[in-house]
Amino acid sequence: MTQHQEDDVTPHTPATPAAIPAAPAPSGLSRRGLLLGSAAAVLAAAPLTAGAARAATAAVAGRTPKVLVIGLDGTMLNRIKDSGAANLNALMAGGLTAAGSLYANPMAGTSSGPGWSTVATGVWPDKHNVRDNNFTAPAFAAYPDFLTRAETARPALNTYVVASWAPIADIIYSGRVDTRVATPSAEYDAGTTSRAVARLRDTDPDAVFVQLDNVDHAGHSSGSASQAYLEAIRGVDAQVGQILAAVRGRTGYAQEDWLVMVTADHGHTPTGGHGGSTWEERQTFVIANGSAFPAGSVRYDVRMVDIAPTALAHLGIAVDPAWGLDGSPVPSLVPDAFDALRPQLTGRVDETGIPAGVLGFTHTPPSGWSVDNSAMGTGGVTEWRGWSFTTDEFWTKAQRDQSRELNVRARNVFAVADSDEWADKTFKGSYDSTLVSPEYPVAGLATVPVSFTTYYQQEGAQTAQVLAVWDGGAPVQVKSYTAETNGRQTLNLAVPAGASRLRLRFRYTGSNNWYWVLDNVRVGQS
Repeated sequence: MTQHQEDDVTPHTPATPAAIPAAPAPSGLSRRGLLLGSAAAVLAAAPLTAGAARAATAAVAGRTPKVLVIGLDGTMLNRIKDSGAANLNALMAGGLTAAGSLYANPMAGTSSGPGWSTVATGVWPDKHNVRDNNFTAPAFAAYPDFLTRAETARPALNTYVVASWAPIADIIYSGRVDTRVATPSAEYDAGTTSRAVARLRDTDPDAVFVQLDNVDHAGHSSGSASQAYLEAIRGVDAQVGQILAAVRGRTGYAQEDWLVMVTADHGHTPTGGHGGSTWEERQTFVIANGSAFPAGSVRYDVRMVDIAPTALAHLGIAVDPAWGLDGSPVPSLVPDAFDALRPQLTGRVDETGIPAGVLGFTHTPPSGWSVDNSAMGTGGVTEWRGWSFTTDEFWTKAQRDQSRELNVRARNVFAVADSDEWADKTFKGSYDSTLVSPEYPVAGLATVPVSFTTYYQQEGAQTAQVLAVWDGGAPVQVKSYTAETNGRQTLNLAVPAGASRLRLRFRYTGSNNWYWVLDNVRVGQS
């Protein structure tokens, strides 16, 4: 990763961090290799508020909202659990835990530039345009970081960034942030921690982003399966404990409503390294601890793009739909009908690349939905014979590096028609399957919005049609796809005179072509 320059952004607030004595690295050791002796003891860290209060947002009335986001570079959730990290486990026990996954090339590599840009902006790399660590042409003017949005909406807010990896402070977060600090390399995470502690203890920040780096160094040098990686997690956990202790020790803490979120920019391979498309490299997570999050809760529909809008909403700043964010405030997320299928997902049948223990597909639709396979060919791979309901882990492990990793906007369980994977076993006929929705009431409406998340890859003569059926009549095509599409779609359908019911049909046809993903179908709301 790119080396940074020492504190090259001058804060425009009078207060500056206390001087941090340099801790020189041993000869020949990189800044990522500086192990943190000062953080060896794990501090006791209770959740920031009592568990019983987490589900009762009314309890925070009159308290000042504050946000702390901690980024742990290259850290994997499963290894946090393996390490016995006391402070991170306390945050999980007292709030929300959500494992998540990333994109891969050609959207972006699983590296720090795209990862931290995604966390900061609340959009995926195909919008913020950071594809690697070179920051060749970032679209931060169109999609600024959440602290810049906070400063734009409420300039009186006190915002602060401190990072061991310099591009976070120097490039990703803008000059609108009150203070940005790229920690000198000699100080590394010890300096980042000390500066964060001083800022939280001695000043009155409203929103803080802190990035710690050493776990990523351990991943590069020893691999995520190593004891050294676990030790690095324990070290960074102690530093998280110091930062949380500074929050809890604030004079006005009882009058403050702190939201603490912890995340990572990417994972690591067991033997070391990242940037590629393996499941291990694509790992990330969100831990959220605050008044809106029930203690010990676990969700599968939360993504790293939700951190920025969740922070803004907690600060009382409304998220404008015109911003085009991919994320949403986590408390506002509503599971869809497909998500209810997670308990009945099963393991592989014909697929060989998916590990036997991964549960991730079913052909049984949710209540009210159906699949019409009357024109479907026979044979083929069982898992993908007609529309299937699956997860990112199961589907992407079926075959890497065929752009399935770009399906970042679907959440939890989604529907997929995949003629490419279906054709990997002997078949007859062609792929022709239709996903059929429940009926929706539309009586008295002139128009009705139909929205859904879609990811479509075009090849050859395949077709993808959205059809409307009014009051049980003949299907009418209202949308078709002929080019790659990845995002939220909204169709405003004119309701025929006298119509009272609408049913949707999503028909995909192909023959060893690509695929079509659908998720979060909503009628009457966006």
